[in-house]
Amino acid sequence: MFENLQERLERSFKILKGEGKITEINVAETLKDVRRALLDADVSYKVAKEFCDSVKEKAMGQNVLTAVKPQQMMVKIVHDELAAFMGGASTDINVKGNPGVVLVAGLNGSGKTTFSGKLALNIKSKRGMQVLLAACDTFRPAAIDQLKVLGEQIGVPVYTEEGEKDPVKIARAAIAKAKSEGIPVVIVDTAGRLAVDQELMDEISALHQAVQPTETLFVVDAMTGQDAVETAKAFNDRLDFDGVVLTKMDGDTRGGAALSIKYVTGKPIKYISTGEKMEALDVFHPERIADRILGMGDVVSLVEKAQEQFDEKEARELKKKLAKDKFGLWDFYNQIQQVKKMGNIKDLASMIPGVGKAIKDVDIPDDAFKGIEAIILSMTPAERDNPDILNGSRRKRIADGSGTSLQEVNRLLKQFEGTRKAMKSVMTGNLMDKMRGMRRR
Repeated sequence: MFENLQERLERSFKILKGEGKITEINVAETLKDVRRALLDADVSYKVAKEFCDSVKEKAMGQNVLTAVKPQQMMVKIVHDELAAFMGGASTDINVKGNPGVVLVAGLNGSGKTTFSGKLALNIKSKRGMQVLLAACDTFRPAAIDQLKVLGEQIGVPVYTEEGEKDPVKIARAAIAKAKSEGIPVVIVDTAGRLAVDQELMDEISALHQAVQPTETLFVVDAMTGQDAVETAKAFNDRLDFDGVVLTKMDGDTRGGAALSIKYVTGKPIKYISTGEKMEALDVFHPERIADRILGMGDVVSLVEKAQEQFDEKEARELKKKLAKDKFGLWDFYNQIQQVKKMGNIKDLASMIPGVGKAIKDVDIPDDAFKGIEAIILSMTPAERDNPDILNGSRRKRIADGSGTSLQEVNRLLKQFEGTRKAMKSVMTGNLMDKMRGMRRR
């Protein structure tokens, strides 16, 4: 995310490098470059100008401390202004009600149905609440089937009515079912069109009026940039939604939609979708996104993702195994599965300060662990538990069975030994106590 914008802003700040103080001349020169960077990121001219004017006003009013360089001060001001333009702070959704109803709207292809499934899983796993998905997209062929598949995948029931074409009737019946069965949240997946038209707006308005949702979310494809912003504005003028969801953020290197939507619509971005996996849904934190745009990483989000996969009971067992040198390749395999659940490997690495830029041109595929998994699965249980018995003939058999080379098997065993030693020194220290403390807070 935001790779192009990050590069351009870094170049802009270099204008102030070596300057002794902030002046109107060097601020103007820097902001001219910042404005170009924002325009290249598909931010509208009006938003880019307003942003730069605001930064200039704050920069010229600063008394720069002798310990702070002008370049550092400008980065701080731009960071705070970016966060402010994107909403300042994260905003939660309202699912309180009898039941709470979340209405999901947007154009065809924006990712409404997939987001509905992701949100259902998010509410179920992170809030511990039951969810009912209502299949109200009767316009797009296969939309109902798609929602059924997603519901089955995440273990959430889907309400459908065979042959019924009126989305209002389906939504009302779904809400009545949730009420009778004590399901606290209903997510209503609605129909879209290829573009904003009267028929779509009439249909979504009628649905909104009929179900009186506690939360209305507008889903938009981040990769469409300014088109996404204009579509959001058109919907908001008619529907007055509560928040925006940006999908396909993992494919958007510019970031114009994220930077503009809050300013143009006045409504907060509440979620961003960053991949195809059902777990790939994040709460939108403007400050953390500003950190990432300016190459500062996002360690807080990385720790939160790790905590979601952290199982205290498993960790205690793991600690015991490491202390007794019983940590085997099957344990290593299970750790890989937990890392994979955290999300895209390159995206996770980019959350570490300084790493994002270093790996910008490095291709890290989603199946980066495929070879390692094949090697471990080609071993016998005894070999996984005790890698010391892996002599030359066993290693050759494992290489043939996994479709890899002997060199790759040897490399894995060497990496495993290094990982085991590193984990032992960390896990048998006080890290687990710290993690438990963070979890309690």
